[in-house]
Amino acid sequence: MPIVLEELSHVYMEGSPFESVALDKVSLTIEDGEFVGLIGHTGSGKSTLVQHLNGLLKPTSGKITVDGLDLSDKETDMREVRRRVGLVFQYPEYQLFEETVRKDIAFGPGNLGINGEDLEARVRLAAAQVGLEEELLDKSPFELSGGQKRRVAIAGVLAMQPKVLVLDEPTAGLDPKGREELIDLMRSLNASGVTLVMVSHSMNDVARLCSRVLVMNHGRLALSGSAGEVFSHGKELKEMGLGLPDGARLAALLRAQGWAIPDTVYKFDQIEPLIEQRLLKGGRQEC
Repeated sequence: MPIVLEELSHVYMEGSPFESVALDKVSLTIEDGEFVGLIGHTGSGKSTLVQHLNGLLKPTSGKITVDGLDLSDKETDMREVRRRVGLVFQYPEYQLFEETVRKDIAFGPGNLGINGEDLEARVRLAAAQVGLEEELLDKSPFELSGGQKRRVAIAGVLAMQPKVLVLDEPTAGLDPKGREELIDLMRSLNASGVTLVMVSHSMNDVARLCSRVLVMNHGRLALSGSAGEVFSHGKELKEMGLGLPDGARLAALLRAQGWAIPDTVYKFDQIEPLIEQRLLKGGRQEC
């Protein structure tokens, strides 16, 4: 279910003295099964972009299609679009409001017209997907930990069985345990066939998880490619106010010391064998 953006632009308060161009002719395609990382400085257009992916925002100009559905077409059923593309906002646990976890997870699919045993089955399946024990379903969501609340919020979106899941800063504010649990969850969902789009300020999370990285800068798509390709542009990223993942920074330091490390190396597990080879070679020379 590809998502295709063609020359997509969005202008806030168009025609007023406060007019602001948030997106400027952005064109890209998100393919089935991808895990895409979306990065950029604050105000670069990331959040505006992802809100177009399920029709929460309408483009000022350009076109977006989801699985062949034109989101600008008045005949397009937006409920169907939002069933296919689920959006989880930053700090989604602040949007929990029902009396129980069960009711909160059921809210979205219930609005789609699912009810009875089918609705209960969806609730149980979504809870299992995010690792929520069944005994938590009848508890108030406000009794749960921060990480558990976020799982409930994500389960509420998964219960609508989207093919694409868009997450805005999903690990923000979580403790280390909650962060790792959520990272494992995202990996598992992607491995099961769900397409993921993750907005993040954490270059380390993007490096660990994403097969492709998109870089926004002043409303434009500045860079697009594999994580290795994008993180090889350290100078350009720095000029945009962005950093590098720890692995890429270590590779750059070693490169500056004369190590022959390719520019596309950005993970520690890529660097370790190179260090081992160098140490073994040095040891043989000493002998």
